[in-house]
Amino acid sequence: MEAFLTSCCRAVKENQGGGPGFHVVLGNEACDLDSMVCALTYAYFLSKSSGEDQQVVPLLNIKRVEFPLRSDSIFLLQQLHLSADLLLFRDQLDLQDLNRAGRLRLTLVDHNVLPSLDSDLEGAVVQVIDHHLLERRPSPSCHVTVEMVGSCATLVTERILQEAPQILDLQVAHMIYAAVLLDCVNLCPSAGKVTPQDSAVAAELQVRFPDLPQREDLFQRLQDAKFSVSVLISPEYQLASDGLSLPQFGVTQSPKWVPALKDFLQGAELEAELSAFCLKFGFDFLLLMTISFSERQQPIRELAVFSHSNTYRQQVGVYLEQACSPALQLCPIRSPHPHISAYQQGNTLASRKKLLPLVKDFLSERERVGFHGDAEEESRFPPTPMNSLVDGCPLDGGGPPTLSAQDLQDQFSRMADSDL
Repeated sequence: MEAFLTSCCRAVKENQGGGPGFHVVLGNEACDLDSMVCALTYAYFLSKSSGEDQQVVPLLNIKRVEFPLRSDSIFLLQQLHLSADLLLFRDQLDLQDLNRAGRLRLTLVDHNVLPSLDSDLEGAVVQVIDHHLLERRPSPSCHVTVEMVGSCATLVTERILQEAPQILDLQVAHMIYAAVLLDCVNLCPSAGKVTPQDSAVAAELQVRFPDLPQREDLFQRLQDAKFSVSVLISPEYQLASDGLSLPQFGVTQSPKWVPALKDFLQGAELEAELSAFCLKFGFDFLLLMTISFSERQQPIRELAVFSHSNTYRQQVGVYLEQACSPALQLCPIRSPHPHISAYQQGNTLASRKKLLPLVKDFLSERERVGFHGDAEEESRFPPTPMNSLVDGCPLDGGGPPTLSAQDLQDQFSRMADSDL
């Protein structure tokens, strides 16, 4: 793997506009551990088995500067003795330029549709491997594999085992095994993520590579790395690291970087930080999800709603409390902050992917009835904190940006891409 990644970096560095170009294996915009592993391993598989003229390269769909936020991915790379300097990021390769020159082929892993900003790349997509709801239109030029398994790495591994099992070594197997365990919550059925396919792939890797790390130990270390306090600097940092939002409506969900809710709520400056975050991005309210684990490794899910508008906050809370499909089984818990409503979620099977339809329905209903909050409450929103006056703040341009329906759909797709 190290030699392959080194060759990829060299090819990108030496790209001068000539030659056959690149076959890019592109992960999703959330760039979680599953997405990273799928991009790396499937590109490696293609490089060993396809025999094509184009250089196959894995591309992580974020800027390089954002990668330090992915602490679980960094931990895994360290365990595999792979340097993060060998990874390629979206800001290191101009896909639009390659496409215009006719030098690009794309394989999408862990997502199946390109966002509107990349719609001009659609003609370059030749293959898709994903485990999210199929949103892609059929095309004779693109082979699509979409199955609702817990981890996209499961589908990548099945392809490797079918067509080129000889390329698997302990390092690649360790990488895939980690992704399956993390995405499927240690193969725990009560978490509602694992499928028989995921379990079968994990078992096959264990048989082929008995020196793989012990399952419970690897999962716990990945979990510890994901929630490492070394990257949990501030609420805004946590939300930005993996927060996925629906602009205009102000829905932000951050299940991957927020620790247990009771710990998160202890921050003395929490409301000020969340207020700054809302003002910076033009949000009316934030919806946060958390997941932690009991001593017996059973999942614990919690929700929180933040808004300075009592009306917004109460309407969201009541809607989710009364939801039936699925029933979240929400139980209010004490919050030390007046503008944050907190809940314990009894239905631990209801992950973000299952919550999204409820959020969509709530927002659609709110738009239908023309609800825009209480003017008096809005006037009491606190002034902009000094540290929120930064480049890109919506207030700098006279208000939140204008967003199209397609922008909103792209954001919902991103939420689903990084499910937990």
